[in-house]
Amino acid sequence: MNQIRKLLASLTLRQKISLLAVAALVVGGLAAFTNWRRQQDFRLLFAGLAAEDAAAVTEKLRAAGTDYRLADNGTAILVPSARVAELRLQMAAAGLPRSGRIGFELFDRNNFGASDFTEQVNYRRALEGELERSVMALAEVEQARVHVTFPKDSVFVESRQPAKASVLVRLKPGARLAPASVQAICYLVASAVEGLAPEAVAVLDMRGNLLNRARPPATDDSSELALELRQRLEKDLLAKIHATLEPVLGADRFRAGVSVECDLTSGEQSEEIFDPSRSVMVTSQKSEDISGAQLASGVPGTASNLPRPTSRPGSTGAGLTRRSESITYQATRTVRRTKMPQGAIKRLSIAVLLDQQVRWEGTGPQARRILEPPPPERLKAIRDLVAAATGLVPERGDQLIVESLPFETTLNLPPPEPPAAPAPKPSPWPPWVPDPIRNHPAIVTAAAGALVLLLAVAAWLLARKRRRKAAVEIQASLPAGAAQGALEAPQASPAEELEARLAEQAARQQQLEAEALSALKLPPVTTKKTEVLAKHLTETVKKNPASAAQILRSWLYETDK
Repeated sequence: MNQIRKLLASLTLRQKISLLAVAALVVGGLAAFTNWRRQQDFRLLFAGLAAEDAAAVTEKLRAAGTDYRLADNGTAILVPSARVAELRLQMAAAGLPRSGRIGFELFDRNNFGASDFTEQVNYRRALEGELERSVMALAEVEQARVHVTFPKDSVFVESRQPAKASVLVRLKPGARLAPASVQAICYLVASAVEGLAPEAVAVLDMRGNLLNRARPPATDDSSELALELRQRLEKDLLAKIHATLEPVLGADRFRAGVSVECDLTSGEQSEEIFDPSRSVMVTSQKSEDISGAQLASGVPGTASNLPRPTSRPGSTGAGLTRRSESITYQATRTVRRTKMPQGAIKRLSIAVLLDQQVRWEGTGPQARRILEPPPPERLKAIRDLVAAATGLVPERGDQLIVESLPFETTLNLPPPEPPAAPAPKPSPWPPWVPDPIRNHPAIVTAAAGALVLLLAVAAWLLARKRRRKAAVEIQASLPAGAAQGALEAPQASPAEELEARLAEQAARQQQLEAEALSALKLPPVTTKKTEVLAKHLTETVKKNPASAAQILRSWLYETDK
């Protein structure tokens, strides 16, 4: 401590202030870092809570002494990350969150003093709360409100009222409720409420847009229902026409229109038919009645009336019999009951307009447009296709019209550009070569061939002259004895000597010609590059013939060696 006091006493005032400022900065930095770490350690417990649910959850957290943070304007609650799972289980055990509306847990506690009206109201509240939770289970729905009106019974039919319901939904940002989902919500609510039809459920969003329309009963003659049914039928028929004609004509080569007349009346029709030609016995009854009177007989007098008469009186009488038969016949009867559907098609009208083909005669500003309508065979084929695809019934009064007229885009179609001239091939000739030579390569080829031939002849003549000169020099350089021996050799006859010399000369000449040609043999001139080289060679020889001759002489000299 004494050392610290001595160190502080030795410091100036400025150093002491600096030391205090650094210490304050370090402490503040540590505190900020600790707070930042604590904020980073918080994780989401619940999000999208209603105000009453958020209040209940925060009250539970405050009672448990748990630190928490609020976010998203109080709709989200953050807790330490180490206790997220534990706190969620605790909130679930407490029945939180309740999604804004209480459900059937309202009846967890019995209330024996409640009246019948209170029980009905509580049941409605619980049912609406459960429906809200079910609707909010959809991925697109953030919040929902459900209102249900139960049916009202009465002994009078006119006083009865059906059940109705309305659903108000708030969608998540960027979400959209598909028509199938809206229909599913209607059927969900209708299935949970007794006596509620799906058509009596209205679904709205928070902007007041009606997502579905409560349909009137089937017996109502509603113009709006007729218009919707008509548009749906026309859209379906148009889709069939486009699917049939687009692969044949193309998407922009035709237009189609459909008009449907619907019958919205519906009911039941009963029909009873009797067939007199076919009768059957229904009942048959037979009866027989027999009746008659008894008459006295025997000997009249006392003898007949005494005991043990000799003859007893007899009885005779006349009998009566009656028989009757009753048979009932009935003609054959047929009873038919038919239910007339709603929305039957009474009449169908279809119009198809085809574009015409465009053909141009001439090019440039003088080009003339010629329109070519489709041939009758093609129009008939298209008419048959459309009639088969739409189920046309001429006996019903259906009408189909197929016409061909030029479209506006076809009439405004600009004339085609004239075909571009092919790009000229790069000329192998130098720029200084005159046009006659460029345009007549055959002449250049012939001239090059002639030049090569002249050069070959000149080379052969030069070679012959050099060999003769070399022979003379060799003969002159021979010794005198050799020359004398040659002179003393037996002389042949002049004819033989002349013949030998001619043969030797011919053989030598053929040999020289072969050597010259082999030395100056050039490949055949087949390309323009050879023509260019020949032209250059001709010009060079004309400009400097002495140098060209010297070059040829050196070539021949190298060949002889």
